[in-house]
Amino acid sequence: MSSTSPSHPLIIGHRGAPGYRPEHTRAAFELAFALGADAVEPDLVATKDGVLVIRHENEISGTTDVASRPEFAARETTKIVNGVVRNGWFSEDFTWAELSTLRARERRPSIRRSSASFDGRFPLLRLRDLFEICDAAAESSQRWRGMVAEIKFATYFESIGLPLDELFIDEVKNAGWDDGDGRLIVESFERDVLVKVEERGIRAKRIYLVEDSGAPFDEVNRHGTLAADYAASLTEEGLYALAGKVDGISVNKSLILANDDSGRVAGTTDLVDDAHAAGLEVYTWTLRPENKFLSQPFRRGTGRADFGDWQGEFQTIMSTGIDGVFADYPDLAVSVREELELVE
Repeated sequence: MSSTSPSHPLIIGHRGAPGYRPEHTRAAFELAFALGADAVEPDLVATKDGVLVIRHENEISGTTDVASRPEFAARETTKIVNGVVRNGWFSEDFTWAELSTLRARERRPSIRRSSASFDGRFPLLRLRDLFEICDAAAESSQRWRGMVAEIKFATYFESIGLPLDELFIDEVKNAGWDDGDGRLIVESFERDVLVKVEERGIRAKRIYLVEDSGAPFDEVNRHGTLAADYAASLTEEGLYALAGKVDGISVNKSLILANDDSGRVAGTTDLVDDAHAAGLEVYTWTLRPENKFLSQPFRRGTGRADFGDWQGEFQTIMSTGIDGVFADYPDLAVSVREELELVE
């Protein structure tokens, strides 16, 4: 593998390249690298036999054909996950052998019609499969190729006897990705699991995911209504308190974009500079070109699926000096990075 470092900011294929192929599939991840992504992001949940599978949530009916499979009809159920009542089919109620028979579906078919045209063609992946994809992409391109692995619902899974930190560490070591060469970044909305991964000897950047509202569930589980919210981590005091405990934060793009009195985006906040001053890297999610996902000033026309002024929003965010961006269309983010490099 080439030791060449990636450009700045890091372009991360968000669940692969879901603008073009159903998320978290081999086709989506391989295409992300082909389109110039430096790294890809898998979301990790577990099966009942302890296999880490790549799905955005443990409730899988939105991104697979499980609801149409009569052999699994009796598995539909209702659960409380991280305090939220969910109905559907859950990864922890299936073995990997069973999940491997399912096929992926586009989560937003009305917006991503091109991606939805591939529904039913691709099987689900395990984390071990993605390590192989990343290794193959690095070998064929002789470029740095990384992974930003998100551990989902760690407190919940531990409560049902599936400790994701232990399962993750086993997979990382088996794949030979535990040598601290920078390829692996681990992230979570729950800081407890990041601590556990580090304590077990995995040398990887630890990125704390921060929502624009609410509180982390590990803190809620521990302290109830007294739990500190995400906003507390983004104050000057909170950022300096995180330094040394994590390597960076990853935030909703709404925390990077600054609004005027009318609620319209009018620039950027000081969060990137403030976090850098505290010694933290900053990542943001998610760069998407469709009007539905763009901030108001960057929308064009009335079609939700139509592309707006995505260049304008992407440039505004990437000009802050941010360290990494998650993008559904990695090639679009790469093109903006190249334009900014020419200006510099």
